[in-house]
Amino acid sequence: MPKMKTNSGSKKRFTLTGSGKIKRRHAYHSHILTKKTKKQKRNLDHFAIVDKVDNKRIKELLVK
Repeated sequence: MPKMKTNSGSKKRFTLTGSGKIKRRHAYHSHILTKKTKKQKRNLDHFAIVDKVDNKRIKELLVK
């Protein structure tokens, strides 16, 4: 039986923390930044934790 492959797109977008949670970047922080306020851009800059309901689905994509 062949090995399971990691989904390449997921590999670039998500990282696992030490406690097993999944980190993600915020959307809307790549372009058209002139019309966004400083506060909005600052709040989009940090990482977020993936919601519990999506954990199983994303971990399946990150299987190596």
